[in-house]
Amino acid sequence: MAKQKNTYNLDQQSKNDVRLLGRMLQLVKPYKFPFGISSLLALFLAVLAPLKPYIITKTINDNILSSTGIGLKEMVMLFFGVLVLEGILRYTFLYLTRFVGQSVIKDLRTKIYNHISGLQLNFFNQTPIGTLTTRTINDTEAVNKTFSNGLITIVSDVLTIVVIISIMFATDWRLTLLTLVPFPLILTATYIFKEKVKKAFMRERKTLQNLNSFMQERISGMKIVQLFAIEDQELKKFNKINNANKQANVDTVMYYAVYFPVIDILTSVSLALLVWFAGNKILGGVQPEYIGLITGFYMWSQQLFRPLRMLADKFNELQRGLIASQRIFNLLDTDAVFEEQGTFLPVQLNGHVAFKNVQFGYNPHEPVLKGISFELHPGQTLALVGSTGSGKSTTINLINRFYDIQEGQVLIDGRDIKDYQLDGLRSKIATVQQDVFLFSGSILENIQLNDESITKADIEDAAKQVGVHEFILSLPGGYDYKVMERGSTLSSGQRQLISFIRAMVANPDLLILDEATAAIDTETELLIQAATEKLMKGRTSIVIAHRLSTIQHADTIVVLDQGEIIESGSHKALMELDGAYKRLHDMQFKKQEVVA
Repeated sequence: MAKQKNTYNLDQQSKNDVRLLGRMLQLVKPYKFPFGISSLLALFLAVLAPLKPYIITKTINDNILSSTGIGLKEMVMLFFGVLVLEGILRYTFLYLTRFVGQSVIKDLRTKIYNHISGLQLNFFNQTPIGTLTTRTINDTEAVNKTFSNGLITIVSDVLTIVVIISIMFATDWRLTLLTLVPFPLILTATYIFKEKVKKAFMRERKTLQNLNSFMQERISGMKIVQLFAIEDQELKKFNKINNANKQANVDTVMYYAVYFPVIDILTSVSLALLVWFAGNKILGGVQPEYIGLITGFYMWSQQLFRPLRMLADKFNELQRGLIASQRIFNLLDTDAVFEEQGTFLPVQLNGHVAFKNVQFGYNPHEPVLKGISFELHPGQTLALVGSTGSGKSTTINLINRFYDIQEGQVLIDGRDIKDYQLDGLRSKIATVQQDVFLFSGSILENIQLNDESITKADIEDAAKQVGVHEFILSLPGGYDYKVMERGSTLSSGQRQLISFIRAMVANPDLLILDEATAAIDTETELLIQAATEKLMKGRTSIVIAHRLSTIQHADTIVVLDQGEIIESGSHKALMELDGAYKRLHDMQFKKQEVVA
């Protein structure tokens, strides 16, 4: 297969945070009612919070220093009532924001999975699995935190700050100005912090993605790592990626370690100015009401600077969410989705397959198939022969329409393959591959593949035809035997037999055997050969096999070389031609004689 150029940039970042935020808010549309309620609660909480210092101030000045106001008991009850109401509203607010966040993350993960399942195989050939895992799990969690602990909370905190400053000015403008002396410096520090941390977060997400990709790939290929005894070399690579991730996180923590002490110092300056000014007034004996005011302003300043201090952290949660959402949207905007315009839903395929001057390349500038043409009539068998990289597997991938061709036509029953409804077309084709993939689950589930129309009786009947019914029953649990990831608890031959049961149960109109006997022992091959004859009878079949003895009875044999058809005909005709096919045939049988 030709080397593919990666054309899918999943790490591009938008410079327009407002537009990105607007797109994120579209995710909330299905939950606009709880989102709206939580927004209203944010407003109520912003008003309630400053009431407590106000009540304390009034109580001290009117009920302790003098007796001009209502009774102390009533003020205490009012204070307690505000506390209870604030507690109820805050609980409801937190519940609704978490509900919206979790609902968005659920919908987003479903959307990502649905989108990924419709992408062309070319995309998966170019994109590490760890990258997709990071998008689906880690990045969506960051978006969840944006809605649960970022966006609405930021609105609530900003409203709280505005209300507090307004009440402070209404109470005493001089104390308010003293309180706000360090305010410009705090805002400047917060802005600088936000910009620095944004870049650090981008590095953090990128290194985490690299770490996930490395782990996914090395765990999948651990057998190769151990066979070639390269554990130490791989550990060095892992440590390099792991250290990069650690450094990215340390850089982020370093910015926090600088920012929070700076804010604490500036806040302390504000409190010191308050105490100095009000203390002079009180000690002078001129304005004793400053005893209540300094208490209230101390509480207000705490309420003011606490959300301001945490606002930067909330902005960082928002920033994380924006970065993560951009990466998610990059994936969702990937143009590797089939433009499925076909509407024809076949009830049955006759099995007439034709390639007409088909040119295709995974990279359009590097064609793998170079204008190939062949025709296969219903009920016939066509065999594809050629060396590795000649285009055999690519050809059958085009019949399943895993890729769209650049030039020419692929016709099934005289109709362009693009005119077919994709799921309807693939449901009429069964492909048995050399490298059989089994999911975690039972043997029964791996054969049914969530098709409820396939009964256990159907599967048992197919297994008997393939000759593996007794083998399956010998396993613990029989058809309920739990298969580990990728079928690692079964041999390659056993996995392939299960793949044959899949094909048998599907009752396809078109059968494709992709090197189905190239990686199995002789005994299993005999089982498969017997099953193959039953499965191929009366069906249009396309076979790829390195063992030329298995395709001698094919109606047509197509010999491919570097993406071109160099010979075509029956086994007898090609042997008489004394060309490439005969050389391959003689070479293979000489090897068998040497082995014998």
